[in-house]
Amino acid sequence: MYTVIKRMEVSASHCLHLSYRSKCENLHGHNWIITVYCRSAELNENGMVVDFSQIKELVKEKLDHHNLNEILSFNPTAENIARWICEQIPTCFKVSVQESEANIAVYEKD
Repeated sequence: MYTVIKRMEVSASHCLHLSYRSKCENLHGHNWIITVYCRSAELNENGMVVDFSQIKELVKEKLDHHNLNEILSFNPTAENIARWICEQIPTCFKVSVQESEANIAVYEKD
């Protein structure tokens, strides 16, 4: 089994829609650290699981320097963002989204 890991930093803003009062309901930003894990038993015709630049294009170029509420169709929590990223890349099985030093959400396919 081959595994590739792509780590990138994305600067983006969001506000959360919550069932309780929170300062996170106000527009604010993070320098998100996103780590994408991809794996495959077979390499593609180029000898790769997936090209690192393809991951960057599918994730960073879509999210970086944007208001996530304007480009995503769901409540942009770290957990939802992790799941969405995982769904964008066919060989992806796990994504971690770190919005601050102490707050990290991980989504992993079953």
